[in-house]
Amino acid sequence: MPDLFPILDAALASTAERSGHWLACKPGCHQCCVGVFAISQLDAHNLREALSLADPIVADRIRTRAVASRARLTPDLPGDPATGLLFTQPHHEAAFTDFANDEPCPVLDPATGTCDLYASRPVPCRTFGPPVRDEDGHLTVCELCFVDAPEQEVERCEMDQTWRPLEDELITAAEQPSGLHGPTLIAFALSTHPRR
Repeated sequence: MPDLFPILDAALASTAERSGHWLACKPGCHQCCVGVFAISQLDAHNLREALSLADPIVADRIRTRAVASRARLTPDLPGDPATGLLFTQPHHEAAFTDFANDEPCPVLDPATGTCDLYASRPVPCRTFGPPVRDEDGHLTVCELCFVDAPEQEVERCEMDQTWRPLEDELITAAEQPSGLHGPTLIAFALSTHPRR
């Protein structure tokens, strides 16, 4: 099965080239790294793998931040705190809207404002910023990007998402070994990873 990231990154490079100055994303811009968001078990696996290969000092810092974040998130988690799975009850999806919107990502280096595992960042991180269609077919974009851009300009720069079926296949494959089916949070994915 082909690797998802090169395909996704090519789609991102294309939309970034078309977007030009409308796209505000750059190192140090990390508004999108504050506030929790769901990641797939595929993203969780990739982050754990990257963490296991990271410089031990950096990895320890990430784990420390992840453990602290998990402790803050656990009491009100809209899901199962034991597994980290989100949306395990019908009311959880509605509760997620206002959940932990000020919680920084544990992979975010607070000193530099950059991602400590950037090459393995989850799909939502790779697709946030440029114009992307959501599950309802609405075109979404980061509030810092495409400020005052005409609607046709936003549409012209839309990111190609023909890679989504491949992502779905890879998510299904990633869920099999652990038996965990469904989304989680980065803090839960990384706070239980064993040390090298």
